[in-house]
Amino acid sequence: MTLVLPLKPAETSPETLANHWPVLLRNRSSGPIQAPWWCDRNAGDEPLRLLQACPRYAPTNLICLPRTAERLGLGEIWIKDETQRLGIGSFKGLGGAYAVLKLAMKHVERRMGRTILPAELFEPRVRSMLTELTFSCASDGNHGRSVSAGARLIGARAVVYLHGGVSDERAAHISRLGAAIVRVAGDYHDSVEAAADAASQDGWIAVPDTVGPGEDDTACTLVVQGYAILIDEIVSATTEQSKPFTHVLVQAGVGGLAASVFGHGWARGLFGPDTHLWIVEPELSACLYESARAERPIRLPPGPATNMAMLECQSPSLLVWPIIDALATGFLTVTDEQASDAVRLLNAGISGDAPLRVGESGAAGLAGLVKAADDRRDQLGLDQSAKVLLFATEGPTDLSVWSGSR
Repeated sequence: MTLVLPLKPAETSPETLANHWPVLLRNRSSGPIQAPWWCDRNAGDEPLRLLQACPRYAPTNLICLPRTAERLGLGEIWIKDETQRLGIGSFKGLGGAYAVLKLAMKHVERRMGRTILPAELFEPRVRSMLTELTFSCASDGNHGRSVSAGARLIGARAVVYLHGGVSDERAAHISRLGAAIVRVAGDYHDSVEAAADAASQDGWIAVPDTVGPGEDDTACTLVVQGYAILIDEIVSATTEQSKPFTHVLVQAGVGGLAASVFGHGWARGLFGPDTHLWIVEPELSACLYESARAERPIRLPPGPATNMAMLECQSPSLLVWPIIDALATGFLTVTDEQASDAVRLLNAGISGDAPLRVGESGAAGLAGLVKAADDRRDQLGLDQSAKVLLFATEGPTDLSVWSGSR
């Protein structure tokens, strides 16, 4: 199903966000939520089946940060460490790679006239069919790495479109996986449009991680479905814990991870009825925050760059916006300085907490938590009874400018 919603220009520019209190609170939808199939209870089963065929697949760690919780006056803080995911160093490894494998299987099944098993993707006869495939996507860095890794695994080709703001270091991470790089003038959404146009013209398989008005969402749903594995791993890791999470903070660009966490988390019973589900975004690129304020998906005008580059997106993915709109109870924005402070806090560890080497985008959730605890602790229920879930979504991608080295 393709969701077609109006995408209207923002009525305020990113620079005006500083004039708003950086936490927008809302009531969760009171009616029943009709969850799409890509975040239902069993959404993670098929992605896990395919990704277990990858040599580097292993569950990532859910880490307790008791000293950080004590410092912030909270009961518990848990953080899902995605910095080691599939050798890619980001949760994105779950989405793009799975979509490539699933789409490759469908291609082979059409050719052979029967279903195949994941292991058959690596058999010589099947691999000869896959060498004729080219997968393409746009990326700020990590999605391109995931798509490229998936294509390389099965012997297919990958072409990744990068806008001018993507650093040479991030481009090099993708190139090392064998992908061809195409540079595009403009911002992230310009690269998304260029990738889609090229795929349509050349007969490639597009693997986008965002959907605009009227666009085919087939591949994007697979990308977001892959993120369900992350929630399944958290459910397994917390089986013996009786107290549910009271606050869940997920950093967001176009919103794919947040929608999967919120939707699949609800389907798996990970959250209680009063759990706060919050989106955290860069102050300079907060398309979900502004969409929530406008009560419709909007597109921000181009603005200044943020050090949370993996979250620098101008509009929500229309595939996932309905879930975020229905389930999110808060939207927070953080500054570049606050993200840098969170990087240094995680990198150093606090009085025995495990140090985590996390990029600025990966530390945004903690930055949002610190900001919320400092500004409106009582109003937001951030006290000794709070049990908070965060996500270290990625390691550092640009070491030359990484806050942890300064």
